[in-house]
Amino acid sequence: MIYAEHLRKEFKKIVKEPGLKGSFKALFRPQKEIIAAADDISFHVPKGEILGFIGPNGAGKSTVIKMLTGILTPTSGECRINGKVPQDDRKNYVKEIGVVFGQRTQLWWDLPLTETYSVLKEIYEVSDEDFKTRMAFLNEVLELESFIRSPVRTLSLGQRMRADIAASMLHRPKVLFLDEPTIGLDVVVKDNIRQAIMKINKEEQTTVILTTHDISDIELLCDRIVMIDKGRNVYDGSLRELKAKYGQTREMHFEADPNAGLTPEKLLKGLGASDEHITVECDRNLFKVRFNSAEIPVAKMLNHTLSVTAVRDISVKDADIEEIIRCLYKEGADGDE
Repeated sequence: MIYAEHLRKEFKKIVKEPGLKGSFKALFRPQKEIIAAADDISFHVPKGEILGFIGPNGAGKSTVIKMLTGILTPTSGECRINGKVPQDDRKNYVKEIGVVFGQRTQLWWDLPLTETYSVLKEIYEVSDEDFKTRMAFLNEVLELESFIRSPVRTLSLGQRMRADIAASMLHRPKVLFLDEPTIGLDVVVKDNIRQAIMKINKEEQTTVILTTHDISDIELLCDRIVMIDKGRNVYDGSLRELKAKYGQTREMHFEADPNAGLTPEKLLKGLGASDEHITVECDRNLFKVRFNSAEIPVAKMLNHTLSVTAVRDISVKDADIEEIIRCLYKEGADGDE
């Protein structure tokens, strides 16, 4: 359904020297620097998949989404969605996609939602019968009924996000691009939106690309993720594979006897582990130790800790997905260096 191959997008940036002299120089003889916001990005998405498209701020996620939706033209490379090149036939192409940008609404500020949806019905040329059926479905999955007659400007953030998702789904798109759809929302509204995305995907086989900083969105919605950093691919695979590859990290929490005088240095002494495989954080007598269990087995770590200090309470847990992704970001950054 989605084919992206060697996508690259360059922007020209004027480099300005400081002071008044620099301003004049930039005006009459500007020095230009080329910035690659996306650099050789490739991935393929089959029909009906929910793909998590993630990366740190400034990684190039929104740039890639804008190329896939036809807003930006790639400097090089190609992308096709359902066999169409987004930039070549914009009018017909946009009838097959839905887009939600978490920070920007596509709704008319002063119109009630009912009128907004009626306008979109005409734009997308949806028949009266299909519109009625579709609105009944969207009302059910997104619970729009309580505020559908209210002007957009009176809606809360959570209501507006649900209304935006409904607007993007009104014409039954084959592909749905969701850029931070749960940003700034409370737990209940987030859960409602996640349930709606899952239901739409399951019942209509809608292909979804989801960009988010909320790790819970990734764990609950996506079986596969594509991660980019500094405009380049860092990882493309399933969450299961990611956990298998990077999930050896364990986190140990314990409360040391305050009279023992334990310090991170004393804890690490005699363990024979490098900084690469273990980190220790300490707040008075409360310790948090992250360690690579492939290099330092859990049993060895526990025995060593109990041998160097008296412990009041201790627990060991597997690394969560957020910690794993943090390690992957770090690996990507170290690779660039």
